[in-house]
Amino acid sequence: MHWQGVFPAITTPFNEDLSIDHKFLAEHIEQMIACGCEGIVPLGSLGEAATLTHEEKRDVIRTCVETSAGRVPIVPGVSALSTTEGVALAKDAEQLGCRGLMVLPPYVYRGDWREISYHFREIIRATGLSCMLYNNPIAYGTDVIPAQMAELCDEPNLHAVKESSTDVRRITGIREVLGDRLTIFVGVDDVIVEGIAAGATGWIAGLVNALPEESVALYEMAMGGSPQTRALYEWFLPLLRLDTVPKFVQLIKLVQQEVGLGSERVRPPRMELVGEEREAALAIIRHQLANRP
Repeated sequence: MHWQGVFPAITTPFNEDLSIDHKFLAEHIEQMIACGCEGIVPLGSLGEAATLTHEEKRDVIRTCVETSAGRVPIVPGVSALSTTEGVALAKDAEQLGCRGLMVLPPYVYRGDWREISYHFREIIRATGLSCMLYNNPIAYGTDVIPAQMAELCDEPNLHAVKESSTDVRRITGIREVLGDRLTIFVGVDDVIVEGIAAGATGWIAGLVNALPEESVALYEMAMGGSPQTRALYEWFLPLLRLDTVPKFVQLIKLVQQEVGLGSERVRPPRMELVGEEREAALAIIRHQLANRP
């Protein structure tokens, strides 16, 4: 498992009847790989995993693995209401051919550290797959601080962390406590350049679903210290910020639709944007696309 580069947190495409569009899903993965992405992360928050059944999750993983055909690792998000459910999904992912797991805290219940660490450990220990810890206190109400990450590092197959606290100082804090023990991925689009400057070497990206070439270019320029990084980043920021608001799924899918790389369809309780909210989003999207570098 190679933990570095741009890993799209892919959206889940739906047909008109809201069944999963596996044909487009395969095409989308091909597009991401062709543009230089080094891993694929299905079943994350952006993938609307909470609206998928367990069997649908298995089907998504199967399509991803078969399409990738070993060219890049498939790293599904493991999110569940219960630890038992999370362990079952992790085992399914291993059986289906995934090379890594992105392990989330449990949905809904916000336990204390004794409970949350048990949940993480049970999923990490369920397989021999390389694991990434997903820390997103804003979305999930559970903040895994660097000292707690250090506790979990006695699990030999925990190798990376997706840091989505939005506080770039946390990256410095993780490195201060753990050195290079965990590879750090930025998990919020609009701090990618700052995150790399602080020591992150990977990006679990959202807008990459619509703008893969620009996303990979931005990552590579930031990693290489290119003087052109700032100009590309400043153009990209109004779009990258769409990844940081409650309706980020609807917004990113809308950008995909605007560039011809997807549909804005979402599953309830999400609904497509309408009215002034949609027009305001389209104004931002279309202005930036019209000035695409």
